[in-house]
Amino acid sequence: MPKNKGKGGKNRKRGKNEADDEKRELIFKEDGQEYAQVLRMLGNGRCEAMCIDGTKRLCHIRGKMHKKVWIAAGDIVLVGLRDYQDDKADVILKYMSDEARLLKAYGELPENTRLNEGIVGDLEDDDDNNDDDYVEFEDEDIDRV
Repeated sequence: MPKNKGKGGKNRKRGKNEADDEKRELIFKEDGQEYAQVLRMLGNGRCEAMCIDGTKRLCHIRGKMHKKVWIAAGDIVLVGLRDYQDDKADVILKYMSDEARLLKAYGELPENTRLNEGIVGDLEDDDDNNDDDYVEFEDEDIDRV
């Protein structure tokens, strides 16, 4: 039977919690970067995100974050824009919920951005006009069917 030459097994790969609970410095966007809210996860280290500038982009989660930082729909992330592909971006950083609230308070995120929800802020005026979804039948219409 061969000897194990590795440095450990599954528990070593899992590692320790990297002290995520500690307060970290709030990182603001620079040029070539944009804030985005994740619309849905696509798998294979990719997600679809709506950037603050109004563009929906396919985002790739960088290898440093892959399987270490869990991203879900509705999370606020910092993406790096690509010079050569405008419809694609790279996820650089995921903001915690308290950091996202601070960004909104500082005016970095627009006021209509919904935080801590899986549903992104595109569905604001659903309560106003639901007439097109609701069809009302008369008794004569039902008899014909």
